[in-house]
Amino acid sequence: MGEENDTMVAEFIFIGFSNHPTTRMVLPGFFLVVYLITLFGNGPILLLTFCDPRLHIPMYFFLSNLSLLDICYSTSTVPQALVNFLVKRPIISCARCSCQIFSTLFFGSTECLLLAVMAYDRYVAISSPLRDTLIMSKTCCIHMTLGSWAIAFLLTVIPFFFMPLRFCGKNEIDHFTCEVLAVMKLVCSDTFKNQIFMFASASFTLLAPFFFIVFSYMRIITTILWIHSAGGRSKAFSTCSSHLTVVIIFYGTAIFMYLKPQSKSSQEQDKIISVFYGIVTPMLNPLSYTLRNQEVKGALRRVLHRNGEP
Repeated sequence: MGEENDTMVAEFIFIGFSNHPTTRMVLPGFFLVVYLITLFGNGPILLLTFCDPRLHIPMYFFLSNLSLLDICYSTSTVPQALVNFLVKRPIISCARCSCQIFSTLFFGSTECLLLAVMAYDRYVAISSPLRDTLIMSKTCCIHMTLGSWAIAFLLTVIPFFFMPLRFCGKNEIDHFTCEVLAVMKLVCSDTFKNQIFMFASASFTLLAPFFFIVFSYMRIITTILWIHSAGGRSKAFSTCSSHLTVVIIFYGTAIFMYLKPQSKSSQEQDKIISVFYGIVTPMLNPLSYTLRNQEVKGALRRVLHRNGEP
């Protein structure tokens, strides 16, 4: 279609799960519960790591950053999705849709890189426990965290400038949020360049950190097997299992979503997959890292006891 026949779209309409009435009735309650757990699960982690000096170590520094990131990531999509479920004609302006695409890609990319940094921290803590604080110094942790946010920002901004501004007359997004792959299907011009940039960016933010995490855990497992004490092995595995659970769910669904051939894409399937990496994973992080973590539970008891003193 020639550019002269293109129609400038001022707003988009979300289709969501309009063809599935039962799902449409159930999902708002599910999204709300998950979002509240995300906020009230990650919020205390931020508070505890700031207030309790015993948690001022690399592991909890990165965990607090992950908690902040999960709050931002979830907030960039869930409130809008809840509004879309509750109104008869869910619409969003092009400008707001672009902002949502940018924010979700930015926060998602940052999470990919930060999970890789956390894997390296776990490797250092297990392989060199006596030199952990020297290798992962405060300055080093800050630089690695800021680097993750900065690299993710650049990897989001550069392809984002190549997003097309003209869309065909059809303005219905077959999704419950402004998911970039769903929006790209409304573009009537040639999107080959965009797909190349998106694939290259996804490969760097997904595959490279994922393979780094796999390599780190291979080294971690090798180190753990050399630990003579059964209790020591159990503790080492316990500190890694939470991180590994989050990695499998987040990377597994995101890689399947963004690196599979788009010709084999099923929009209904993509909606469900996006729920896992964009909504469920931010909720799982605080649950996975804190439910079995005695240090966090102890910090919570100390803070509550301190606040309860006259």
